[in-house]
This record gives sequence, structure tokens and C-alpha cells, in this order.
Amino acid sequence: MNQTSEVVNVGSRASKVNHEEFQAKFREDEEDLIVRIYNLIGGRWSLIAGRIPGRTAEEIEKYWKSKYANSG
Repeated sequence: MNQTSEVVNVGSRASKVNHEEFQAKFREDEEDLIVRIYNLIGGRWSLIAGRIPGRTAEEIEKYWKSKYANSG
């Protein structure tokens, strides 16, 4: 299995993010909702997070960038 990871600056510290593990945290219905809302309003992460209980804008943005940043 080819896992990708990178170092991401979070505030004043750096942390290693494993994209496959991060993506696994989202349920299929959440992924579908993120895609549908993104197609309507774009990267307005706080508005998207407001429609998904328990999710923060930062989580959703990281998810989106890890899954879709290199496509397109």
C-alpha cells in the first residue's frame, strides 16, 4: 500500500499528516455532502462545517486538500 504523508505546519509546530488515515475519518455521507456543498459555494469551509455536526472548518479543508488538491 502506498501511503502519502507530509509535514504540515500547525501554528508554531510541525506535524506529520498521513492522508490515507485522515481520509478514513470521514463517513461516505459526509464526503458526499462536502462535495455537494463545495460545488455550490466553493471553499467556504466554515459554512460547510456548519452543515456537518462535529466537524470543524479546518478538518474539512484538510480533508478536501488531501483528497482533491492534486486532481484537476
